[in-house]
Amino acid sequence: MHDYTQAQLDPQTRGMLDFAVKLTRDPAAMEERDVQQLRGLGLKDEQILSVVLITCLYNFLTRLADGLNVEVPKDRQAAIEQWLTGPARLQKWLMKPK
Repeated sequence: MHDYTQAQLDPQTRGMLDFAVKLTRDPAAMEERDVQQLRGLGLKDEQILSVVLITCLYNFLTRLADGLNVEVPKDRQAAIEQWLTGPARLQKWLMKPK
């Protein structure tokens, strides 16, 4: 799946993904109401914390790898490319060797 907004997801999952996207793209715009929306969908504070921590960890590791110009070993390149589906697979820049 390359666009979760087009998928048939339950409200909790969509809410978590919307939250993660906002936290990733515009962290300074996060407000208490963003957390309240997740609570309104039935998430407990521990679950909300997990969403935040997973999002932050993913963003941290991605930026760390990009910042250090980490290259994917050739023997792992094919496996990573298989993870990509849909239009993302056609984006040559995404998997271009450094």
